Amino acid sequence: MYVGRFIVVGPDFGAYRVSSRSFPNRRIVDRDGTLTVAPTPDAPESDNPYISYNCVREGGDAVVVGNGSHVDPIAEKLDLGYPARDALAESLLALDYEKDDYDTPRIAGVVTDDDAEEDSYVGVVRRDALLVKAVSEPTLVATYEEDAPTPVEFEASDAESAASGVYEMEYEHAVCAAGVTYRDGEVAVAVENGPDGDGE
Repeated sequence: MYVGRFIVVGPDFGAYRVSSRSFPNRRIVDRDGTLTVAPTPDAPESDNPYISYNCVREGGDAVVVGNGSHVDPIAEKLDLGYPARDALAESLLALDYEKDDYDTPRIAGVVTDDDAEEDSYVGVVRRDALLVKAVSEPTLVATYEEDAPTPVEFEASDAESAASGVYEMEYEHAVCAAGVTYRDGEVAVAVENGPDGDGE
């Protein structure tokens, strides 16, 4: 089954996977802890605004994962002290779904420290709904088919296993993946760029 891009968010971890039929020539690059989806050196040129963006970025006392340019304003609101739920909901609502041929939803999660009092959250804005949900167990939301937050069996012992775990999930057209954990006050990130990529 093809579900497009998706995230899995647990109470203390997040993972994001790029799955694509149209733009497979992409990888995730670690830029001092901010993970960015970018074209590979051999990718054809494109003016599509949705193929390059930050997909993991720290903000305030949390980390944001998501499938587009909305990751940055969510992180910026967290830097300003917004609660995780409000930063997620306001930014998704403001940017709305992607105005492409498929009305692609925007998906995002906010991962808080495992010792934090505030919950982690997952959210999606579709053409017909804005859904934001507190996370008490691993929860998946995708741009297609699985476009509402749904509990899923998933374990992540560290950032590397979060990245490789979502990359290996049995959905079609895996391109690259990212993982993040937030445990004991420490954020760790990892990249999985597949067998031909340069994941670390």
